[in-house]
Amino acid sequence: MQNILITGGAGNVASALARKLAEDANNFIVIVDNLSTGSLNKIPNLPNVKFIKANVNVYNDIVPIFGRYSFDYVFHYAAMVGVKRTLENPISVLEDIEGIKNILSLSKNSGIKRVFYSSSSEVYGEPFEIPQNEKTTPLNSRLPYAIVKNVGEAFFKSYYQEYGLEYTIFRFFNTYGPNQSEDFVVPKFLKAALANEPIYLYGNGLQTRSFCFVEDNVDTCVKTLNENLCVNDVINVGSDLEQTILSLAQTIIKLTNSKSEIIHLPPLEEGDMARRCPDTSKMKQVLGRDLITLEEGLLRLIDFYKNN
Repeated sequence: MQNILITGGAGNVASALARKLAEDANNFIVIVDNLSTGSLNKIPNLPNVKFIKANVNVYNDIVPIFGRYSFDYVFHYAAMVGVKRTLENPISVLEDIEGIKNILSLSKNSGIKRVFYSSSSEVYGEPFEIPQNEKTTPLNSRLPYAIVKNVGEAFFKSYYQEYGLEYTIFRFFNTYGPNQSEDFVVPKFLKAALANEPIYLYGNGLQTRSFCFVEDNVDTCVKTLNENLCVNDVINVGSDLEQTILSLAQTIIKLTNSKSEIIHLPPLEEGDMARRCPDTSKMKQVLGRDLITLEEGLLRLIDFYKNN
């Protein structure tokens, strides 16, 4: 039996990770989340999954959990996410640095074999090359969220250098799936299209992103654990098919046979990067299969929404 801690486990990606890890009866999963953005209904109701409400940014909240369980691995996914939310709450974003320090300090002192960190495509800032490769991090973003993710990566690398605490850094690009909150672009567009309501885009909609179905994300991360891959390394986790936000809206309208109208809003003042697309060479090597296409992922999500 191996004990695995997942922080932020009531969120979209982390709850899917917990469900996947729990498929192995030899894994006991402890989920910690303060439910500020996560939801209890996302947490798998399984015998080898335990939920504890706690705030990893508060040391006295998290230290008893490390004392109670002898963890083998830690996935640190707890963070404030979402462009609008992080722009409106910059101090709360910066407080996530305390959670990073708490997790690393307690892991170092508890004999953890490896810590896994959910970083973000935001560390690339405005790209100077596409696709964005793990070795070319320009560090040019001014936003607190991106700065915290960069600082987090530096902490994980430094703890390995100083204390030998092994790590894997996942740089997550847009990941969508059944448990994603409705303030993110794919569920927001899909829900509007299914209701034949307007779909709102910021600016001209020509900013680009790539969209990764949550199953591809989770399968990649679990394989890095189970097959001891990407140790003390950084890996992009996302899709390498770049497209505009406008084309995403048009694809969703087509797939849902919707009568939704696309309405353009003024551009965001900041936080809406012009282009995003990862180099997924490492991810494809780890995953060992083709990625789920955007159309297939959207059709799965449409079916989920229609039946839930």
